[in-house]
Amino acid sequence: MLPEDAAAAIGRAASTSFSEYVGRHSPELLPSGLNLGPGSTSSGDIAPHATTIVSMTFAGGVLMAGDRRATMGNIIASRHIEKVFPADMFSVLGIAGSAGIALDITRLFQVELEHYEKIEGTLMSLDGKANRLAAMIRANLPLALQGLAVVPLLAGFDTARREGRLFSFDVTGGRYEEQEHHSVGSGSSFARGALKKLWRPNLDEGQAVKVAVEALYDAADDDSATGGPDVVRQLWPVVYTVNGAGSRRIPERDLAQAAGEVIASRSVSGREA
Repeated sequence: MLPEDAAAAIGRAASTSFSEYVGRHSPELLPSGLNLGPGSTSSGDIAPHATTIVSMTFAGGVLMAGDRRATMGNIIASRHIEKVFPADMFSVLGIAGSAGIALDITRLFQVELEHYEKIEGTLMSLDGKANRLAAMIRANLPLALQGLAVVPLLAGFDTARREGRLFSFDVTGGRYEEQEHHSVGSGSSFARGALKKLWRPNLDEGQAVKVAVEALYDAADDDSATGGPDVVRQLWPVVYTVNGAGSRRIPERDLAQAAGEVIASRSVSGREA
């Protein structure tokens, strides 16, 4: 029989939460462990800010897409940033807000899910993933109050219910399940307007990709912080789909075609035709 202190140490080491383990031993490595000092700051002035993400359900799965622009105040900090990432085999995560903090939380969330799978021998449920991400966002609240907020979207295929589901969050860690479609970020109000008009039940994957590209196009048309399709640089949104077979990144050739169709339909000649 193990001594009580040894048994307790083993129990702590076998925690299914990687971030809890790091928090006990090296809390300064967590995003919430950063200390900016007293006072408040504007994240738009000191750090890149990631913008618009859209997500929607379609027949057999769920889709998430993000534009490629990051801003820093009135400056375009990056035209190549990626804001949508696979969290694990059956879920994807999109980020809006302070890019550096959001990317740290994304990487930590990916490791958290991998750690859980290795400890438990099974994937975390989709509800469990949403709850865990909510706790991580809540831990970032002190930085959010200083202007470094992170607002993610989580989408995944629920293997138990055999359907795609969407979850949004607020800066306090509030978790909300969305129906049909949702958008976050500076251009979200314009993207949501497009989604309301373009989305319909039982879209196939190709149709959903085109709807997502068009919603981001509308957001970029009215929000300077959102980047639209860049034909000159051949830059297209990052789009992932998730279904019963897992997550898949949509190839750039398909996105180029979808963007070309949207641009053609909005051109003067397209409207006249």
